[in-house]
Order: sequence, then C-alpha cells, then structure tokens
Amino acid sequence: MSKPAYKRVLLKLSGEALMGDDAYGINRATIERMVADVAEVAKLGVELAVVIGGGNIFRGVAPGAQGMDRATADYMGMLATVMNALALADAMRHVGVVARVMSAIGIEQVVEPYVRPKALQYLEEGKVVVFAAGTGNPFFTTDTAAALRGSEVSAEIVLKATKVDGVYSADPKKDPDATLYDTISFDEAIAKQLQVMDATAFALCRDQKLPIKVFSITKPGALMRVIMGENEGTLVHV
Repeated sequence: MSKPAYKRVLLKLSGEALMGDDAYGINRATIERMVADVAEVAKLGVELAVVIGGGNIFRGVAPGAQGMDRATADYMGMLATVMNALALADAMRHVGVVARVMSAIGIEQVVEPYVRPKALQYLEEGKVVVFAAGTGNPFFTTDTAAALRGSEVSAEIVLKATKVDGVYSADPKKDPDATLYDTISFDEAIAKQLQVMDATAFALCRDQKLPIKVFSITKPGALMRVIMGENEGTLVHV
C-alpha cells in the first residue's frame, strides 16, 4: 500500500454531518460510519486532530437563537460542540481508537482544557485529538477554530468535511451547469466569491499558507482517498 500524502491533518466536521437523515441530534449509524473512516486513517499512522461543530444541537445564528444575546447564543453553540466531541470520542473508543477531547472552555469535570503542548504530545503518541468549544470566544465560527487549531498544531492541511463533494462555481442545487473545481487558489476563490469557509477562517489559512481540502464526508472511502492524495474533492491552495 502506498504511503499517506500527509503526516498530520486537521479534520473539520460540521455538526450537521452527524445528523445523517435526522432533523437534529446525532444519528448513531452516521457517527459509526464516520468513526470507521477515521479509524482506518489512524491505523496508517496519520496524526489526526478534529474540530467539530454544534449545528445539529444548537447554532448561535439559527432562528432558535433569535432575540438572544449573540454572545450567549454562541456560548450555547460551543457547549453543543462539547456534546458532539464526547459522542465522537466515545464512538472511537468502541472501535479501538484512543481519543482525547480538549475544550477551549474550562469544564474540567467533563473534558480536559485545551493546552497546546499537551495536544501536540497526544498527536505524537498517535491519539486522535478532538477540539471542542470552538475558539472559546463568541462571534467566531468552528471554521475559524479549525483554521486556528490547524495552525497551532502545525497540520499540513485542513480537511473540511461537508455534505457537498467539493467547491463549485455556483450552488449545484440551484445551477445544473455549476462546475466542480479540482483545485483553486485562495486568490481565485476570493475573486469569484466562493464560500469555502467563513472570511476569518479563510484569511487565516491563506496567511498561514495552510491548504484546505473540501470533500464530502458522506461518500464512502472519501476521507481515505483524500489522505492518500488521490483526486477527491477540491484543493484550495496558495
């Protein structure tokens, strides 16, 4: 078997990806399938960090948060990511993958706090590190948390796992003529106003020369193909 294309990666999972076909919450079959993919990658010796969203439980900008103080709503969203991270780590435990959840918000009775040297130690030991609670600050998305943590742990690439199989020239649901990009530069994506990540996260990745791979987590074997450097999804590069 050929070697993986990357030694250390940051995987960004949206909370919505955990819902499967459900309206909200965590679909057990979906999380088990995702974790099986993660386990395959971990067994190759790839050092894997994960940032998880919370949109399947609560999103600060969703209709349910209308009328709330934005900071309060964002903190609720951060706590939702902790719930998802615990579920993800527990599912990994069932398939023999050792995972550690680290939270940007201090809740030591539940998970350990995020400490960069400790996170690096876990990665070097072959443990999967799941970063929860975003950046720990309101007004920042988990996309930004992924860009930040990816930069902090010296990941070679941010893998943005979505329900769409890459970056298109237009919304493929609305425009049947939309084309899928195999590769695109940061500057091209900005010029064409393509929504790869939120602006803060995108700018951070560009400044740190941290490439982004956008792919569909719902496609069987897609994560492994990305890790092996095969043509899957869209690569956004400097």
